[in-house]
Amino acid sequence: MLTLSPDDIQAIKLSLQVAITATVIALPPGFAVAYLLALSNMRGKALLEGLVNLPLVLPPVVTGYLLLLLFGRKGWIGELLDKFDIRIIFTLRGAVIASAVVGFPLLVRSIRIGMEGIDRQYIQASRTLGANWRDTLFTITVPLCSRAILAGMTLMFARSLGEFGATIVLAGNIPGITQTIPLAIYGYTSTPGGDSMALSLCLISILLSFAVLLIGEAANRTLARR
Repeated sequence: MLTLSPDDIQAIKLSLQVAITATVIALPPGFAVAYLLALSNMRGKALLEGLVNLPLVLPPVVTGYLLLLLFGRKGWIGELLDKFDIRIIFTLRGAVIASAVVGFPLLVRSIRIGMEGIDRQYIQASRTLGANWRDTLFTITVPLCSRAILAGMTLMFARSLGEFGATIVLAGNIPGITQTIPLAIYGYTSTPGGDSMALSLCLISILLSFAVLLIGEAANRTLARR
């Protein structure tokens, strides 16, 4: 039987909140970057692709530390935000940013693959018929790569649920404020007698991730039938 404390339930809620927020925030820039990589003729694609995929190959702790330098009070962005009394370090905002950065490459990669599978003749025909880039985007590009967008969102959401390294460096492990499921499990592993609580959260994490993947697959099949 699952044994959950009030802090554990709060950690589950925070995990879902962070994962949803990170995915929603990352979707517009992720789509834009994927569009540039797949359908534009811009120079420096290799450099942009390398920067986008960097969090995928870096240890999450390194990513978190770089974000800490960037959003710290003496950091380039942190110093600017401090003028508006906006804190990122050791806040839920920090957890969202960490999850968004780490999961961003998965989102971009999935959408890009979907866009590269679009027949360019459809886009060219749309332009020939007088459609501007906005009409082409929303009537041709987005519908044809909708399954890829959904797959990318699913992967990023699941990745955000399990984010640990970058989050603990940037947001800390504060119960009720920044403690998500992975951080709570980490806390229990270093607490005497915390094995059963850690196992309960592990099972919850597995169930949530599996449910997300099932829902994503079901939605993908629904889109495929249209």
